[in-house]
Amino acid sequence: MTTLLKKPALLPLALALGTVLAALAPAAQAQNLVELYRSARGYDAAYQSSRSLYQANLAKADQAKAGVLPTAGLSAGMNRTNFENNNPVTDRSFNAQTASFNASQPLYRPGNWATYEQGKQQVELSKAQLEAAEQDLIVRTSQSYFDVLAAQDTLAFVRAQKAAVAEQLASAKRNFEVGTSTITDSREAQARFDLVIAQEIAAENDLRVKKIALDQLVGKTDAQPKGLLVPVALPPLVPNDVAAWVRQSEDFHPTIKQAQANLEVAKLEINKAEAGHKPTVDLTASYGVQRNPQGSAISTLNSRSNSTTIGLALNLPLFAGFATQNRIRETLSLEEKARTDLEGAKRGVALGTRTAFFGVLSGQGQVKALEAAEASSQSALDANKLGYQVGVRINIDVLNAQSQLFQTKRDLAVARYNVLVGGLKLRQANGTLTPEDLLLVNSLLVQ
Repeated sequence: MTTLLKKPALLPLALALGTVLAALAPAAQAQNLVELYRSARGYDAAYQSSRSLYQANLAKADQAKAGVLPTAGLSAGMNRTNFENNNPVTDRSFNAQTASFNASQPLYRPGNWATYEQGKQQVELSKAQLEAAEQDLIVRTSQSYFDVLAAQDTLAFVRAQKAAVAEQLASAKRNFEVGTSTITDSREAQARFDLVIAQEIAAENDLRVKKIALDQLVGKTDAQPKGLLVPVALPPLVPNDVAAWVRQSEDFHPTIKQAQANLEVAKLEINKAEAGHKPTVDLTASYGVQRNPQGSAISTLNSRSNSTTIGLALNLPLFAGFATQNRIRETLSLEEKARTDLEGAKRGVALGTRTAFFGVLSGQGQVKALEAAEASSQSALDANKLGYQVGVRINIDVLNAQSQLFQTKRDLAVARYNVLVGGLKLRQANGTLTPEDLLLVNSLLVQ
């Protein structure tokens, strides 16, 4: 009676994966998403450039106040005169000293007031630009953070698969040596093992590149992001109504705010152009002193004179070669352009919000489907292992089942990360993203 040689059991995948994840665990102190975002906020060149531009725009906007505020100036001078006359004969020199103070206050300058109001709109525009830069930094940091985690997971899964394939290869070789399997099993396992080695090399390089990108973004050397909790419960999408997200975008999105500010600036530019037909009125005042300590051309006596002047200055434009009329036509067209740009911005933001919303919904559905697929793939692998041990399955069946399981695990990990980043991108799409939104994502990480 011939006894079938029992094929050795394969290394359990959970044990193999746990071993590899432990090997990949960073020795350095890991950082969570909020910590790395704070680092990026103080280091990222693009965000720092936006902050500097914001400060410059604030100062530029304040310059517009000068047109409605008073101006004052102080001047002084001294000169020496050599005076000669032949009847009567006179030949002498004398000095003259002068000093004056001048001030002016605009009373009616509609063009200047329009410029002042434009300055206020420039402040709103600058705020919206900085807000957009901050939202972009949040998304870039989160994307880079989870890119590293995804690359770490991929490498862990590939190494766990390598361990499992190596065990299958050893089993196939032993079975071939005792005559219970063919050389085909060994060659198939060897081919799969070589393929996994290539995948491991690619995964290592991908992880290296993703880490470099994260380090450059946050200004740290060898940043170590914390992983997701296991098991993790992804947050639901609230509100679960795309129309509500679109309505929010009209009030909060920086792009729409910028377009609205540009429209207001364009309207005020029309007022400035129309001011070319209007008069201007300024209140002026001056005070002057002139001293002649050695006399003057008509007197040798020391003299001093003071003068004070207060008045109104009126300027009424009459004709400027039709420049004002054409400027008004130009600004009216520019206002229409700004109005069209605002409508285009609203439509673009609405489209982006809808796209991001349904992307998150699709991602959540993919996570649920992949979770079910992971359980099914694990059951299929267990069944193929058992069938291989009793001789009703061949080696390639087990290898294929292993490959399918690890591919499903990789896809599931990436899908979870995409849902988390997609939630932040959705808030960016409708303009409500703030640094506080990172706290919810941060609570899902290992503490």
